[in-house]
Amino acid sequence: MKRQNITTFRQAVEYIDDVPRFTSKHSMEETKAFLHRLGDPDSELRIIHVAGTNGKGSVCAYMCSILEAAGYRVAMFTSPHLVCIRERFVADGEMISEEDFLRAFLRIYRLLDWDALERQEAEAYHPTYFEYLFFIAMLLFAEKKPDFTILETGVGGRLDATNSVGHKELSVITHIGFDHVGVLGDTLGKIASEKAGILRPGVPAVWWNTCEETERVFRHRAEELGIWADSVSENDYSFSNFKRKTIDFCLHNLYDRDVTFTLRTIAAYQMENCALAVRAVLALDCGRGITPEQIGKGVEDCFWAGRMEEVRPEVFADGAHNEDGIRAFLETVASDGHPGSRSLLFGVVKDKDYKSMIKKLAVSGLFQKVCVTHMHSSRALDTGTIADIFGGYPGCNCEICEDAGTAFCRMYENRKDGERIYVAGSLYLVGEIKELLGS
Repeated sequence: MKRQNITTFRQAVEYIDDVPRFTSKHSMEETKAFLHRLGDPDSELRIIHVAGTNGKGSVCAYMCSILEAAGYRVAMFTSPHLVCIRERFVADGEMISEEDFLRAFLRIYRLLDWDALERQEAEAYHPTYFEYLFFIAMLLFAEKKPDFTILETGVGGRLDATNSVGHKELSVITHIGFDHVGVLGDTLGKIASEKAGILRPGVPAVWWNTCEETERVFRHRAEELGIWADSVSENDYSFSNFKRKTIDFCLHNLYDRDVTFTLRTIAAYQMENCALAVRAVLALDCGRGITPEQIGKGVEDCFWAGRMEEVRPEVFADGAHNEDGIRAFLETVASDGHPGSRSLLFGVVKDKDYKSMIKKLAVSGLFQKVCVTHMHSSRALDTGTIADIFGGYPGCNCEICEDAGTAFCRMYENRKDGERIYVAGSLYLVGEIKELLGS
């Protein structure tokens, strides 16, 4: 590889997008070493580290919104982005600027050993796509000096680049499900063990109680480390009221009483994510003074794009992209109270358990019309395969449209009175639809 003359934000993004072609994941020691070369920018940050299978981004968003409502300045690094890469980096409620992104990018770029890289030496270090973005976040957040920094893992936990930070204030683990099984393991216990790798001595932890198997793994690891730990389950909250576009739900034994909050979403699964986020914030606060009123404001003000987001009236885009995500998506659709017909625009990537995802959608009986499409991604599963699987279920025929934008426009323009459209199956698909609507 040859060194390039990069001078613009767009050139920097194009370079990072091209990174997967010529580098592979590094060891934790290598990631830590390069973070040290950058001056250990993480050392001054109070880090909340979040891992899990589903709900990581939502939990991060709820924690961020609650902490900001309580008067704290917060920075947040999440993934993936839907439309713009700068979505991954938020500080004080705003995406970082193109100028800041380029400046941090170049600082990393200039530190690389280009002589060794050009000679293609085996030991020459170049960050992966995710590592590069993580380093950018650490550099920029260290400059902004927030009160708290929230880091979402990419894949797994134990070997994730974000786990290279030197110190954490709190570890949080969300719902565990089957995803990336080739990397993380083929049982919930094995997957939980990888996620538990973010736990550290002296750092309190809060996690979602998915099942007995994952609970045993997390509890055992917490006991090994001798840390304070707490788990949250569906017993800790209850549904109160579903309005047209909001959900009222009650958190039990909060401040020694039951407290009701309002979620500005129709996504029932956000009750779970919000309950975990609230418990995590209270663990972080340690009784220093975050009030129920501040929590309520943070919860109600929170918005997380692409999670049952109403992108147009009666058009909802949801980032459900694995079997467990589809389960949660269908639970929301089944309970959203819509009296009319429902249509689904679906696309999926080929490295997911798409057969199980499609089965759940097909047998649900919730969608009178299904359109399958293809995203602009090399990972996208071909539409013929998707349609064949759908067609294997009685009464579940679907139409094919190779271009996601064309498919969406056709569905939207031909929508009947009372019809509600859903977009699901991949965050790539949600991103393409949001980009289309934004343009």
